[in-house]
Amino acid sequence: MQPASSPHSSRTPFLAGAATRDITPAGSVFLFGYPHAPRDSTGIHDRLETSALYLRDANGAALLFISSDLIFVGKQLAGGVRRRIHAAAGVPEEAIVVTATHTHSGPVTVNYASNAGDPVVPKADESYLAMVADRMVDAGLAAIAGAAPAESGLAVATANGVGTNRHDPAGPADPEVPVLIARSAATREPLACMVVCAMHPTVLHEDSTLISADFPHFARKRLLARGIVPSGCPILYHTGASGNQSPRHVTRENTFAEARRLGELLGDAIAEAASGITFHAALPLAARRTFVELAPRRMPPAGEAGENACAARARLDHLVKSNAPRTLTRTAECDWFGAEETVALARAAEDGRLARVAADCMPAEIQVLEIGPWKFVAWPGELFVEYALEVRARSPQTFVITFANGELQGYIVTPEAAAKNVYEAANALFAPENGKRVVDATLKLLAGTHD
Repeated sequence: MQPASSPHSSRTPFLAGAATRDITPAGSVFLFGYPHAPRDSTGIHDRLETSALYLRDANGAALLFISSDLIFVGKQLAGGVRRRIHAAAGVPEEAIVVTATHTHSGPVTVNYASNAGDPVVPKADESYLAMVADRMVDAGLAAIAGAAPAESGLAVATANGVGTNRHDPAGPADPEVPVLIARSAATREPLACMVVCAMHPTVLHEDSTLISADFPHFARKRLLARGIVPSGCPILYHTGASGNQSPRHVTRENTFAEARRLGELLGDAIAEAASGITFHAALPLAARRTFVELAPRRMPPAGEAGENACAARARLDHLVKSNAPRTLTRTAECDWFGAEETVALARAAEDGRLARVAADCMPAEIQVLEIGPWKFVAWPGELFVEYALEVRARSPQTFVITFANGELQGYIVTPEAAAKNVYEAANALFAPENGKRVVDATLKLLAGTHD
């Protein structure tokens, strides 16, 4: 692997730079994340951000992380941003990762095949996507241009109480939150903070009509309030493997007050971990990637899918009429959402549209970004947490980031979840056996034995 070229001299201290840009849409937009709900924004609770962190070691190797308060970053958008930054600043595309926080209170950014039959979901606004791409590039280049001698360190927080496995509160989960801080070598003032949390940011539901980053916004505010970072310091938030992780079983209600409570809980955990960080003035950096072809899921006939959707709706109606607990009703509602989405996918499979959508997602990119002894793995799409836990069990001090450099038009679930036909399995374009393919390719990449 060749080190990144840089505007700085070939032998310099460890450098870091960071920048944030506003990506809040102008005017009212459809808030994407929940089907069948006409949900146009009526205002802005908190402004959406894109933030960049640039690191460069003494040998010239560089990494650039870009995180944005969006539900998804499409593959074409991410690829265009990476190419533009490479052309302007020389950072290799394989050393740039572009992610989405996965907020469900922001605009449509990807045209999902499973929503094609939903009359309330509009197409993504190309002019908004162009603005977002420009702001991502601007943030990335500003971070590179502003890089200064720095030191960095990492600690791991434990974020219990922010959420659980959404199918079984006692099921597989990942409360570990890596906390990376880069600070000025001269002033010891933090330049940027970066975290990864494996939890869906879905405290706010379809009855909320304000633009928001959900609980990650409040986690950022908590870090500022506690003095972990100064005002204006970029805080990059990445979402880990959270396909089956949700606040559903810990929220008292779906309000901004609850988003604040969970965000502050996360912020406090991050702050406690940050207080024990040991900083290093010289950390080697490295980046590499590989590509994997994923197998599409076999869709049922559209008629069968329609019958299953009717049955799912009947189960939901029964729970509502019997005043079942809120968590059971919400789970059944999501199962109905998934059944409806399977109908759309089955119809797309029959007329050939689905094959084209799957081809556009391929190949799936897997990245490994190394910062000293720590490794960040970047996966596209929404994968169940079991896959990330398997990687960490085999490669300690490795943390998985998802929604990276593209999306997969849905989830990659475990075979067990597919057998139960849970919501995520019903809203999946790719088959569950792809999880093992992603894990195997990742482990080879981590070991340096990939093709």
